Order: sequence, then structure tokens, then C-alpha cells
Amino acid sequence: MRLLVDLLRSSALDRTHLRAVAYRMLGALSEADDAVQEAWLRISRADTSSVENLTGWLTTVVARVCLNMLRTRQARREDPLDVQVPVPALGHEDGRDPEQEALLADSVGLALLVVLDTLTPAERLAFVLHDMFTVPFDEIGPMIERSPATARQLASRARRRVKGGAPVSDADLTLQRRVVDAFLAATRGGDFDALVALLHPGVVHRADKAVGPTPEPIVVRGAHTVAKGAMAATGRARFTGPALVTGAVGLAMAPHGRLFLILSFTITDDKITEIEVIADPDRLRQLDLAVLDD
Repeated sequence: MRLLVDLLRSSALDRTHLRAVAYRMLGALSEADDAVQEAWLRISRADTSSVENLTGWLTTVVARVCLNMLRTRQARREDPLDVQVPVPALGHEDGRDPEQEALLADSVGLALLVVLDTLTPAERLAFVLHDMFTVPFDEIGPMIERSPATARQLASRARRRVKGGAPVSDADLTLQRRVVDAFLAATRGGDFDALVALLHPGVVHRADKAVGPTPEPIVVRGAHTVAKGAMAATGRARFTGPALVTGAVGLAMAPHGRLFLILSFTITDDKITEIEVIADPDRLRQLDLAVLDD
């Protein structure tokens, strides 16, 4: 096959591109690598003699693989769960480096991954391929078995979800962002004193019962006590990033690109007076999440 040689020559460049597409489609590094591997196996068995745009063709193949994976994921989510989902492990159990995934999530934008995870598979594919990789709607439509016009509408709907809406002023958002970013930096860095300095002495920390390990909601009071609890989550803070939560700046924890919990803050006079941790799946689905402008 004429283009098989071209495939082999360009494999390193194309794998980098395909991995970028798959990661934004799936939000998890392990799944992205699996999708690229599956796509590459399909490519190696295909007749590429009539392919003119190699990169575009490769993008289409990996996008179709990712779409199938997203549809399977959505079907699993619709199955009823009778047991509480535990806190996800963040070690090396899948053979991949969690630090690498955390860095990749930061580079893409963890809040973006969280919002993308709330979209339907067709919306996510249309938005990612068009807005991030400039694939025309004429090519996107057939992938999702829709017309180009419908694909455009799906991307537009997804874009509105990603941008969201902020009912508070830009000045308020700027202040909230500064305090929340400092909270995250202190938590990630294990800086107990810096964390205490951000908290009001009478700060109240509430967590719904889905957070665990107790069967009832948790309420903790006082800056030092709340800071000690935050220090226990230093490892998971690698997979946490700022997001717009119902119009205010909060934090989203999303290991492997899946929303696990939200931290909502009440800030008064540059101090955090209340933190609410939301992990109940029904409550998470009701939140209006969006990406913060840099």
C-alpha cells in the first residue's frame, strides 16, 4: 500500500496529534492511549491507497473509536448503582504515571474536561473536533450520523455549556479566583500556614454524605481543623482545578477526567467563611458548571 510507508514515517507526529484528540474526547489518559492503539490497529489493516489527507483520515478514525467509547461510558452511567462509589484511587494501578495525567489535565484545563464530561457523546465530538481541531462540519456530520447543520448546532450547544454565564461582576469573580487559586496552591503544596491564613477563624466546612466515610453529612468548624482536613487531600488536589460553579468560582475534582466532587466557597472580605463539598451524583448533575476565562 502506497501510504503505509507514509503512515510509518509520520507515526510519531500523528500519534501525538491523535493522542491530543483522544484525550480531549475522553478526558482520561489511559482511555486516550487505548483509543489511539485501537485506531492504529484499524489503520494498519485498512487500504489507504485512496487517502489524500492522511492526518484528516487518521483524525476521523480515532474520533469514531472515541465516540464508541463515549457511548459505552454513557450507557454504563445509566445503569442503576446500589452501592456508594468509593474515592477513586490515584496511584499507579494502571501502570501510568498520575503526575503525567495531572500535568496533562492542567495543560488542557481540568474545568474544560469536567464540562465536556457533561455533554452528550455527539455534542462532545462536534465541539472538540470543530473548535479545537478545526475539522469542518461536513466531515463531522457523517461521524455522528447527522447532517452538517445538526453537527453545527450540537457544537454551538456545547460551546454555550462550556462558556456558561456569570451572574456576578467581573470584579467579584477576580477576587474569588484569587482566593480559590491560593487555596488550591496551598493545598497542593501542603502549606498549612498559608491555608489557615485564607480561612476565617470561624470557617464552616460541610460535606454531603456521599463524600464519606461516615453515612451522614460532615460538618467541621474552625480554621485549623478545616486546614488539617484539607491537608489530607493534598494528593487528590493534583486532579483539582478552578471552575465556574453556578456563577461563582469553585473547585472541581476530576481524577481521570471524571467529575468526582465540587468544592463551593463563600468568601467574605478576602477570607473563606464556608466550604461546601458536593459529591452526591444527583446534586452534581444539578450544578451549572462552566470554564473560567483566563
